[in-house]
Amino acid sequence: MISKKMIEALNEQINKEMYSAYLYMAMSAHSTSTGLPGFANWFMVQYKEEMDHAMRIYNYINDHGEKVSLKAIEQPPSTFKDPMDMFQKTLKHEQFITKSINELINLAIKEKDHATQIALQWFVTEQIEEEGNDNDIIAKLELAGGKGNGLFMVDKDLATRIYTPPTAGG
Repeated sequence: MISKKMIEALNEQINKEMYSAYLYMAMSAHSTSTGLPGFANWFMVQYKEEMDHAMRIYNYINDHGEKVSLKAIEQPPSTFKDPMDMFQKTLKHEQFITKSINELINLAIKEKDHATQIALQWFVTEQIEEEGNDNDIIAKLELAGGKGNGLFMVDKDLATRIYTPPTAGG
């Protein structure tokens, strides 16, 4: 059985994941408006992944016969200085999400909720990947100098990212 405190925290995490999706949709829109279709694609794939993360928690709560309680989603920023600014903000946001996941695991341990601890391990691994991807792109942007042919090449690379829907249990 999941404690009321754990359910409240999981519902809050759904909100954080939905905000993440909203933030990346805003970054995709900004990228489109500034002529960077590869960046727009990368952020749109990220948007879809964040929606999957929210749904993973949503389904977990429902599977345990508990009530999902959705909260208002804060409006994200809609303009950004440049691609480096977007990825620095992306990394900072993912570090915030990592901290939030770690706090959820700490709560699950405190509540002796082994099932939730196990379910949250997937998110721990996912956050390592998320932060690693952001750091890689920041490094590419630094090498490219953030403009001209270098930026064009990074944009072209990010255009190749493909959304892969999650599989059952994965």
